[in-house]
Amino acid sequence: MSLRTQLRKILPSISVTEQEALDAGDVWLEGSIYRGKPDFDALRAVPEAKLSSEEQAFLDGPVQELMAMIDDSVIQNEKHLPEHILEFLKKERFFSLIIPKEYGGREFSPYANSTIVGTIATKSSAVAVTVMVPNSLGPGELLMHYGTKEQQAHYLPRLANGTDIPCFALTSPEAGSDAGGIPDQGIVTKGQYNGEEVLGLEVTWDKRYITLAPIATVLGLAFKVFDPQGLLGGKESLGITCALIPKSHPGVELGNRHDPMGIRFYNGTTRGEKVFIPMDFIIGGQQNIGRGWQMLVSCLGAGRGISLPALGVSTSQVALKSASEYAAVREQFGLAIGQFEGIQEKLADIAGKTYLQEAMRVLTTEGLGMGLKPSVVTAIAKYHMTETGRDVLDSAMDILAGKAIQNGPQNTLASGYVAQPIAITVEGANILTRNLMIFGQGVMRCHPYLQSMVEAIHSEEANADKTFNKILRQTVGYSVANSLRAFKLGVLPFTASSKSSLPEVQPYEKAAQRLSAKLAVYADFSLLVLGGKLKQAEMLSARLGDVMSYLYAAMASIKYYEQKVAVTDREAAAPYFHYATRYALVEAEQALHKFLDNFPAPGTRKFMRVLTMQFSHSMPQINDDMVRELATAAQLDTAFKAQLTHLVKPQAGDGHDINEQAYKAKIACLDLLGKVKKALKKREIKAGVRFYETLDNALIAKVINETEYAQLIDYNRKREKAIRVDEFDFDLNLLDESTASGTVKSVVNQ
Repeated sequence: MSLRTQLRKILPSISVTEQEALDAGDVWLEGSIYRGKPDFDALRAVPEAKLSSEEQAFLDGPVQELMAMIDDSVIQNEKHLPEHILEFLKKERFFSLIIPKEYGGREFSPYANSTIVGTIATKSSAVAVTVMVPNSLGPGELLMHYGTKEQQAHYLPRLANGTDIPCFALTSPEAGSDAGGIPDQGIVTKGQYNGEEVLGLEVTWDKRYITLAPIATVLGLAFKVFDPQGLLGGKESLGITCALIPKSHPGVELGNRHDPMGIRFYNGTTRGEKVFIPMDFIIGGQQNIGRGWQMLVSCLGAGRGISLPALGVSTSQVALKSASEYAAVREQFGLAIGQFEGIQEKLADIAGKTYLQEAMRVLTTEGLGMGLKPSVVTAIAKYHMTETGRDVLDSAMDILAGKAIQNGPQNTLASGYVAQPIAITVEGANILTRNLMIFGQGVMRCHPYLQSMVEAIHSEEANADKTFNKILRQTVGYSVANSLRAFKLGVLPFTASSKSSLPEVQPYEKAAQRLSAKLAVYADFSLLVLGGKLKQAEMLSARLGDVMSYLYAAMASIKYYEQKVAVTDREAAAPYFHYATRYALVEAEQALHKFLDNFPAPGTRKFMRVLTMQFSHSMPQINDDMVRELATAAQLDTAFKAQLTHLVKPQAGDGHDINEQAYKAKIACLDLLGKVKKALKKREIKAGVRFYETLDNALIAKVINETEYAQLIDYNRKREKAIRVDEFDFDLNLLDESTASGTVKSVVNQ
């Protein structure tokens, strides 16, 4: 009995759905990370993402107009999205960002799509999700890639101009993350359509969590097809299929709603019982029966790589802008709270991780803009950017404290805080994404020989043994080379190379090379020792996925710093870059340690440690000086900080505008504030109970002149407004400034 035959008995074959998922996507930078040689040449060759003049005009025009229309505190207290906002979205073709121009769409780049969704999300999660869904996984994307010419000609113009509102129904009560287990089915049969007997499907479905379903006019539906009568002349079970069904079609049930955390985007159920549809309703026609899973996986990149990460980034940019401005303006114990180290620790973490997220957003959309569909990278982006968004937002909530927990128009964090779990849950819950997808798919996609080896093991070909032996020799050679490289870099770490022209980048590039080399060895030994059981060892495989993810993040950070940061801004950007890149590399190394600590075979574990010289933490940790430096930088009004919070567009009178006015007013009068504090310290003036009284005393003592006094009074008014929270009457009707208990005003020169 050959080795191949023995392995065949113990190694499971690749299922049809797994094979379709593997065939549907591309391998990109993550492939080089997995193989132990991060390809920085390929990284630097990725075309830089830039908005076209048309895309920029859309952001400056319709998007800005939309932002001015949105009052999220009003939306959250209503039962429906305002009709005038929905009509504006249709009129300005917000639902057509990915639809080709020939069908009336805007045909924007993935980078522009991400920027638009992220910008809207800083103002309203509900409106952002409403825009996001038609431009990610949905009928439009599927029609563009797989629809017949007739389907494209009919539906795409209607989707582009808002005549039709789409939704796509995949999730069932019995099948959430296990989408391949959907019980919804279509039976091949004959029935009546438009007065004629035609071949079609009798479909029964029960779906939930379907965004836009309550207002949709056209339903995208995934179900399994069966042909018990053999009408198609083949096997009975034909696989997952996608169809497009008008809401008006007899038997379609749409309209009922869920209430997702009180966020007012439309989300609900759809059902149908033995609904007959003609074959023409299948996306791509009858020939696409059974191709649904491949179609869905292929199109998931938009949701996982564009829309959901954009929500995570928008949350972080709001958190950074809100927390940094508040930390600079809010004073306690006679100091701005941003000078306290407890606040600085949180603020630095917000700033560094926001930089890292923006870098990942840009790089991921650049890859998608190249026409790639890197499913592992988009899974990395979806998981880590939504999780990091939650982490960053928690820190911002801690800094703003009481101001962050009071609802109202001035609260810039509440909507994102409530909505963040939604982004984490949808399109593959994050637990699934981390534990099964990132490394689970990554190992099959990125290993140069593994998929071919599994196919050879289960092959029925006469020369299967010969093919297997050839692949086995290649695999052994690959693994030996990985081990030798990792050992060399472990013993002689200075031999790692870097091609960056920037001295501050080179140590990080070399560290990524060393960590990646260790990952390749650990992945090889995991496959050798655990084999097919690696799939069930989720905690182990997830840690290897974490290494891949954080090394991808480090590469994104490096590319962003080299290409997106202007030379004149490098000094201001450096604290962000160092914190973010070091954080990513430290997390990658920590994941390697946790993997080794928990590897189930003690002998192999010890051998891997020696082979890779992985005995202690070699990556320098983020230290207190880095925290202080970045926290200070985050409170400065620099061009780079504006670049890092560019998604946030303050509108006159909203919370961001109020905070920004107070912040900029303080920055403008720092010298004057210093003059007043110096006079207080010298006891030249007496401190008032309220700050305006201190200013009155400073004016009387001629420490400041009339002009300076006016500037400081203006700052104080803006400061008081920024630190206040919204106030309501007993029945929770919002009070304006004139009816609320206002601030005490100065009586000098009034």
